[in-house]
Amino acid sequence: MSDLRGKLILLPPNRVWRTYTGGRTLDTLAGAAEPADSHLAEDWIGSVTESRIPGRDQPGEGISTALVGGQSRNLRSLIEADPVYHLGVSHVVAFGSHPMLLVKFLDSAIRLHFQCHPSRTFARAHLGSTSGKTEAYHILGVRDGITDPYFYMGFQHPPSREELRRIILDQDVAAMERCFEKMPARPGDTFLIPGGFPHALGEGVFMVEIQEPTDFAVRYEFDRGGYVLPEAARFMGRDVDFALDMIDASPRPLTEIERDYRCAPVREAELGTGSHTDLLIGPDKTPCFRVKKTVLAAPVVRTSGGGFHIGIVTAGACEVTVGGETLRLNRYDKYFLPAGLGAAQFTPVGGPAEILECHPPAP
Repeated sequence: MSDLRGKLILLPPNRVWRTYTGGRTLDTLAGAAEPADSHLAEDWIGSVTESRIPGRDQPGEGISTALVGGQSRNLRSLIEADPVYHLGVSHVVAFGSHPMLLVKFLDSAIRLHFQCHPSRTFARAHLGSTSGKTEAYHILGVRDGITDPYFYMGFQHPPSREELRRIILDQDVAAMERCFEKMPARPGDTFLIPGGFPHALGEGVFMVEIQEPTDFAVRYEFDRGGYVLPEAARFMGRDVDFALDMIDASPRPLTEIERDYRCAPVREAELGTGSHTDLLIGPDKTPCFRVKKTVLAAPVVRTSGGGFHIGIVTAGACEVTVGGETLRLNRYDKYFLPAGLGAAQFTPVGGPAEILECHPPAP
């Protein structure tokens, strides 16, 4: 394992099957001759979490491959073999050998199912898990022809519990939609979606999702894009009351969403010569993860600071030099920076570059 230390870990595409369709943008990024939408609508980035969709038995689906020192490794196995180096001492003391983080590319061809994920409190009480599925959206782009990109989040017009039960059991999709108002989704926006909030991403949106490391979901709309969810995939093998208990049906006006859940950048560090790091999501928003954006205008030497992060180049390109090795990262390339890596120089190529940095919860 020592020969794999001191190197940046690259993260190649890791496409994962989902119940909705999309992925044409991901095909294009991968250089496909004929990009097309399919059920491989997501790319799970730096993932040690398995996809869990009842009726689809694919052991190991969702676990990332790591490219390090010219070798291809299973990321989960790589971390478990040397957790202190990869995750950091304080993280391992607090959480063990799990990164406690899941990052994804999502590329929607259609609106996703109306759904809800458990809060951490609900997951501990009902699912035997220390993690729920609070998540964040960082919008990267919108498809040509989409003039009204949006997502739904929280009920602006909440039904009663009995009315929501009726809506779900009758699959009254029009009534489901009337519970919401559209929140615009614009490139550069970042929003936090707390566990318990009903929501759905609109069609034609390409984004990064940062979340707690589970695949928990109740989907209370059963048919999207011609695919009908098997019963076990609707309410996580439970009944409609389980779904109703999970959903936070409090009224959430769009003014509240804008005020409390939009994540505006806050300058965290000046890195010299026009380079800087902004905090997008910190402990004031959620204890579940942290998100930062670094702008590179000139070469910058970064250190891990004793913790790891998953990085995505979201604009421009850069070169990373560490351990005598220089790697080029183009737009939408991804990497895992180990806690024990030490100093690495990031140099923008051909103009400024931007890196979205996804960090685990603070120990």
